[in-house]
Amino acid sequence: MPHATASWLVDNTGLSFEQIAAFCGLHILEVQAMADDLAGSKYTGRDPVHAGELTQAEIDRGQNDPEYQLKMQKAPIQVSRTKGPRYTPVSKRQDKPDGIAWIIRNHPEISDAQIGKLIGTTRNTIAAIRDRTHWNISNINPKDPVALGLCSQRELDAFVAKAAKKAGIVDDGMGDVRLGDDRNALIEELRAERDATHKAAATAAQEAEAAAWLEARKSEGVAPE
Repeated sequence: MPHATASWLVDNTGLSFEQIAAFCGLHILEVQAMADDLAGSKYTGRDPVHAGELTQAEIDRGQNDPEYQLKMQKAPIQVSRTKGPRYTPVSKRQDKPDGIAWIIRNHPEISDAQIGKLIGTTRNTIAAIRDRTHWNISNINPKDPVALGLCSQRELDAFVAKAAKKAGIVDDGMGDVRLGDDRNALIEELRAERDATHKAAATAAQEAEAAAWLEARKSEGVAPE
């Protein structure tokens, strides 16, 4: 949390921007922007003294000597997640219902528990979307969770394969080979559809970028080449 620590040091000490930047591993201009309230994101200050990473004596030494480089007293504790739902950035959480709806529609063999692990959501949310009782159901449009950035293609394929095997859809040498073949064909069809969606999205983005460039040129009074 270097930005939060830097924000606290800017607000609560007389350390130079160079000292704060060096201690937090940031560029001096980032620290300058925090001091001038120009940073795009406002950070809640994090007290490194309370966290045990700095002592007041170390801060005082730095304030008395602008050339002094602060020394961390101990490395920050690295928190690792071993259990619990997948973390999803705030900017992508609004896309979860669309990803859930896509999986329910295209891979009904995947259980709610598996969807919860893959997308990082609750069974109540999945059930509401499945039963169409979700409060925002009218605005939910099934979209590939890979394209939405909610999971990787490898993760999705692994969950699909596991669920298919558990449901007895994939042939294991003892079942109906035709079921396995049909399933493989369906997977290939879905992958082709997904690839086409990705390609269309990329093309649309390029066209939008070109249109924006042309509009900018026009606004500047420069004729397009």
